[in-house]
Amino acid sequence: MSSKRLPFYQRRHKHFDQSYRNIQTRYLLQEYAARRVASRQAASYKSSDSTERTTCRLCSRRLHTSAEEESQEYRKRTHEQKSDISEQKRIRFATDLADMEEELRSARLLAREHLDRATIHRMVEEQMALERHTIEESISRAPEILVRLRSHTVWEKMPVRLYFTVQGFPTPVVQWYKNEELITPASEPGKYSIESKYGVHMLEINRANFDDTATYTAIATNVHGQVSTNAAVVVRRFRGDEEPYPGAILPIHLPLSSDVCFTHIDVQFLEKFGVTFGMEGETVTLKCTLLVTPDLTRLRPRVEWYRDNVLLKDSKWTKMYFGEGQAALSFTHLNKDDEGLYTLRVITKGGVTEYSAFMFVRDLDADALIAGAPGAPMDVKYYDANRDYVIVTWKPPNTASESPVIGYFVDRCEVGTENWIQCNDAPVKICKYPVTGLFEGRSYIFRVRAVNKAGISRPSRISEAVAALDPVDLDRLQTVHLDGGKEIVIYQDDLEGDVQIPGPPTNVHASETSKTYVVLSWEPPVPRGKEPLMYFIEKSMVGSGSWQRVNAQVAVRSPRYAVFDLAEGKSYVFRVLSANKHGISDPSEITPPIQAQETIDIPSAPGRVLATRNTKTSVVVQWDKPKHEEDLFGYYIDSSVVGTNHWEPCNHKPIKYNRTRFVVHSLTTGENYIFRVKAANAVGISENSQESEPITVQAALTCPSHPYGITLLNCDGHSMTLGWKLPKFSGGSPVLGYYIDKREAQHHNWHEVNSSPLKDRIYTVENLKENAFYEFKVAATNLAGIGHPSDPSEHFLCKNWTMPEPGPAYDLTFCEVRNTSLVLLWKAPVYSGNSPITGYFVDYKEVDTEEWTTVNENPISHCYLKVSDLHEGKTYVFKVRAVNKDGTGKSSDISEPVLVEARPGTKEITAGVDEEGNIYLAFDCSEVTEVSDFTWCKSYEEINDPDKFNVETTGDHSKLYFKNPDKMDLGTYSVAVSDTDGISSSFNMDEKELERLMTLSHDIKNPTIPLKSELAYELFDKGEVRFWVQAESLSSNASFRFVINDKEVENSDRHKIKCDYSNGIIEMLMDQFTIENEGTYTIQIEDGNAKNQSSLVLIGDAFKAVLAEAELQRKEYLRKQGPHFLEYLHWEVTEECEVLLICKVANTKKETFFKWYKDGSGLEDQELPDLQKGVCQLTIPRLSKKNQGEYKATVTDDRGHDLTILDISGKVFDDIILAMSRVTGKSASPLKIHCTPEGIRLQCFLKYYADEMKANWYQRESKVSSGEKMRIGGSEEVAWLQICEPTEKDKGKYTFEIFDGKESHKRMIDLSGQAFDDAYAEFQRLKAVAFAEKNRGKVIGGLPDVVTIMEGKTLNLTCTVFGNPDPEVIWLWNDKTFELNEHYSVSLEHGNVASFSIKGVSSEDSGKYSINVKNKYGGETVDVTVSVYKHGEEMPTIKPGQVAKPRIIPPATAHSEKAKTTS
Repeated sequence: MSSKRLPFYQRRHKHFDQSYRNIQTRYLLQEYAARRVASRQAASYKSSDSTERTTCRLCSRRLHTSAEEESQEYRKRTHEQKSDISEQKRIRFATDLADMEEELRSARLLAREHLDRATIHRMVEEQMALERHTIEESISRAPEILVRLRSHTVWEKMPVRLYFTVQGFPTPVVQWYKNEELITPASEPGKYSIESKYGVHMLEINRANFDDTATYTAIATNVHGQVSTNAAVVVRRFRGDEEPYPGAILPIHLPLSSDVCFTHIDVQFLEKFGVTFGMEGETVTLKCTLLVTPDLTRLRPRVEWYRDNVLLKDSKWTKMYFGEGQAALSFTHLNKDDEGLYTLRVITKGGVTEYSAFMFVRDLDADALIAGAPGAPMDVKYYDANRDYVIVTWKPPNTASESPVIGYFVDRCEVGTENWIQCNDAPVKICKYPVTGLFEGRSYIFRVRAVNKAGISRPSRISEAVAALDPVDLDRLQTVHLDGGKEIVIYQDDLEGDVQIPGPPTNVHASETSKTYVVLSWEPPVPRGKEPLMYFIEKSMVGSGSWQRVNAQVAVRSPRYAVFDLAEGKSYVFRVLSANKHGISDPSEITPPIQAQETIDIPSAPGRVLATRNTKTSVVVQWDKPKHEEDLFGYYIDSSVVGTNHWEPCNHKPIKYNRTRFVVHSLTTGENYIFRVKAANAVGISENSQESEPITVQAALTCPSHPYGITLLNCDGHSMTLGWKLPKFSGGSPVLGYYIDKREAQHHNWHEVNSSPLKDRIYTVENLKENAFYEFKVAATNLAGIGHPSDPSEHFLCKNWTMPEPGPAYDLTFCEVRNTSLVLLWKAPVYSGNSPITGYFVDYKEVDTEEWTTVNENPISHCYLKVSDLHEGKTYVFKVRAVNKDGTGKSSDISEPVLVEARPGTKEITAGVDEEGNIYLAFDCSEVTEVSDFTWCKSYEEINDPDKFNVETTGDHSKLYFKNPDKMDLGTYSVAVSDTDGISSSFNMDEKELERLMTLSHDIKNPTIPLKSELAYELFDKGEVRFWVQAESLSSNASFRFVINDKEVENSDRHKIKCDYSNGIIEMLMDQFTIENEGTYTIQIEDGNAKNQSSLVLIGDAFKAVLAEAELQRKEYLRKQGPHFLEYLHWEVTEECEVLLICKVANTKKETFFKWYKDGSGLEDQELPDLQKGVCQLTIPRLSKKNQGEYKATVTDDRGHDLTILDISGKVFDDIILAMSRVTGKSASPLKIHCTPEGIRLQCFLKYYADEMKANWYQRESKVSSGEKMRIGGSEEVAWLQICEPTEKDKGKYTFEIFDGKESHKRMIDLSGQAFDDAYAEFQRLKAVAFAEKNRGKVIGGLPDVVTIMEGKTLNLTCTVFGNPDPEVIWLWNDKTFELNEHYSVSLEHGNVASFSIKGVSSEDSGKYSINVKNKYGGETVDVTVSVYKHGEEMPTIKPGQVAKPRIIPPATAHSEKAKTTS
């Protein structure tokens, strides 16, 4: 239905937008009225020009009718007079009308004759075309070469002609190539001439030169196939006095024609679009890059795009572009309607070149839809359009994983608006629907939505616009051709006369039937009249006898109507009445009984489904047609991975019903799939076919590709040894062998070398002519047949090789290509020269560069090399040179280019151990085919040692097992997968990795119970010893035993043994651990087949340590039964730099006694602590060396005695000093300057300072040592640096540092500038004062402050004096001088011993005696009180030991007193 041709009036109709929609009906009526006026004017004009009686009688009739109407009144008045005239006019009018009708009948017969003649002519042409196609099909055949090209050897500047003959139908198109490059005469005008006559094709090369030496190939192609032939042209140069031309040939210089005749325009696809996958709503472009030769402006090719062989044009959805060597088809908004096979055809004068590929368009992602809703319908079209009626059709979506579609909603929208109106209230179940209620003259577009139990789909793509017009209106317009080239345009209405009430419609029948409606069609009444017609439809159930009007509310203007609401299974008859403004016609004839039922059924399921291999990612699915294939839209194919039961659609638009083959793309290589097929028509989708047999996605079996790289490896003058490389593709089957053909260079025919296939890729060709040139070609064979032969080799000279250097290496291959490295492999030369081969050099270069780089500086002895430090994304070529003692031999053929880039998803070899403990190397390859082989190598040499290795391959997984691994198995292992794109990998088995694998293998072959912890011991408070071990897990059936010194120990009171199976813990508890328990402890565990044991050796020092610890724990237990120390003595330093000795006691009572001791002596003056608080402490205010010693604390009561000792000496003392340094360092004040007579003193005040602290002074970052110049010292609260006799050198920055074991505390001062000057001045002042103090006169000693003496005794006061210069000594009595006599005497001996004597002391001598000692620097006065008592009196008591205190005499006073004395 959807394939019906679009009526011409729909193609011509203009679909106006909203601005015109309100006047479209008026526009249509005006157009029709204008056509009628034009036809009448034309008829009048032609009638006036004609002199014959065959003029338009219709116009004449109209004129006379008007005159008659005007004279009706006149005729009434003069009826009697003009009755004869009226009768004559009536007779004449009837005669003219009869003549006109006869003339019109003749014109109709003539038109029918012309139409029949055109129909017969068209039928004859179609029959001839069919017969011509049949004949062409019978004689069609692929091209076949009858006479092949022949090689030529010519001199320079001679012409060369190459001929060959080919036949085939259609006539093959021939293209010429030079070294695989297309030859076009336009590229070098005058150089080449190409001719083709009667199947004989010729290429002429004019004035050949040395550059024309090449292989020339001719390729003949038609739609059935392609063949080729080639030949070599060798152009030789002349040397010396050789004749440049044969005697009979002279150079003739002819002018070249400026017009070049092009026999063929060649089109090549350089880049093609592949199978494309898109999604609804996306933008996609299919693009091909073309090379047109020659590219002429006047002969540009024409490009056409096809979808499923239907020509495409630019539209809202598709845009085409051709130019600049590209042809593109762009989709602005993809839809499933766009899915199909796209073909690009390039049409030139010489033929058609085309390329095709499929584009898949899937539904929008699930997250953009209602979950489970179906996909949108597609291919919405219309047909049978009329004034108020049109039938819309569409194709159903594929529901592979969704629930089935239960119906569809049809929406319409008037062109120019966006108001979509749903046409049906309930979903329609079939894929067509009659839409009624349209407005005449307006244009509409349609869309469809599918419904299932999950919801409603997205709308389909909108249809093309359709106009609501009646095609009968234009069919009623007729043209009558008259003699003289004149014609009459009339309407059918003009021939019907004055019809008032129309006649009944005719041919009422059912044009469409379904379960829900019946579409009635009929023909308008004849005559119908000039007034607009309407129709009324009546129905009657068979047997009811009553009629019911169907459209009582709305009149129908089209001769079509869809009748709904019919009872299922009941038959109805129908009749139609026509009406206009004058009245209603009689009913039409009653239709035969019509029942609402489907005229077509849902198709049956397709037959047997067969899936066959195609490519690595596609499968060809074929099926048998269904038994009932009525009006099929096409087929849907679904796929599922075997075992998943999850079906995915393979196509989203039904493929054509006449095709039962489809290529399913985008499958996973190596995966197993099954397929099913469904048929679809307008009623719905069939049941699923039976599932196909599972198929693995692999490339189809074909002949292998051609070998390549034919190399000459050795020659002895009568035979040649050849080598070649494997075909790049095996064709899906292992290569069974090779066939070699040979020929001499000057000969045309090839000769077979071997009749049976060769297994190896190296062969010696015998029976050759010495000093002759030969060329060879090789073909590979497999189960599918013999593949194409290789290109002919170079011309090899059959001459004995005698060079001392080795021949070329061969068979260069690559593996393990990564981003910056690859491994190059080759085979050793067959010809080794005069001495054995000692190594190889490897050279490489980037493609398109000239400079070769040598990889290895020194020759390597093996035939493989890993080349590193390459550039990612670059393409390289390699060559290998063999070396012997005579030098470096001929290099190998240059390898094929290799792109240094890691393949996506590259996998590497993995090493492991299986469940049985076997060591293996494993490799996976997802691109493996059925004929792929995993080749394992060691040091890149294939492994063929079944005693040491075993290879197991299953599908895409291969393992190399080591049977008896040892150190001989160390090395590099590699694997390569054949029939793939060079997939390979390597693994380095070093000592560490082999040891790991062997350890793991041993553990698996010799299962052990894994232990979380080995046998260990634990001591408890009472001195009990617990031996225990913990396993990872233990079953309830596990058994164990403890063995001590080779004797099993049973569970007893002395050895308490138990097991916690849930946690895997086994333990033995010994409550008495004595000297007898020394030895080895072992626990042995068995759990099924697994075993394990653990031992613990307690002998010697280890046992003594355990025993001592056990006894200690036992003693500790006993100790804690009475008062004891919870924490032993330890020390702390407070923020005031006091040291606290702290301990904690526990289990005390009121009677408990606590005491401190130092060095064994009790400290009585310490306050007893409060034992109830539990904390006891002893404070040492200022720790120094004198505080070193052993400190002890004891606690005692009737329950026991405990003590704790802390020895504060050695390291403990040093640690305390460091702790004090930390506190005092943080409290250090800034450095201050203090001047002394000796010099300048820098001071730092601290909370506490001791010499034991690690304190240092620095001057300008240099450490200062204590000496005569710099003295370091300090007291408890200050540390100082004395700078003696400072000079300018002593200026600078000074630092005081104190270190606390972790960090340094520093204080700094800058002693320079004004600070130094002020300090230095103060130092000088103090120095002078000190000097005077030192040298002034003074009494050094010997005088008491009080003397008591009895009368009559002699008093003698003696003292030592000092002064520099010598001082003056004066004695005074009660501060007055006295005279010296026998009673009083003084003396000064040795200049420093002064004496004063009183002989016969009396009471009068009592008083204060003073000695005055002074010099120029000053002096002092010392007073002595003398008390005299009489004989018999009690001697007064005085305090013993008191010395007289001197009174200082300043220098100035000393000088004044001296002056007084002098005066």
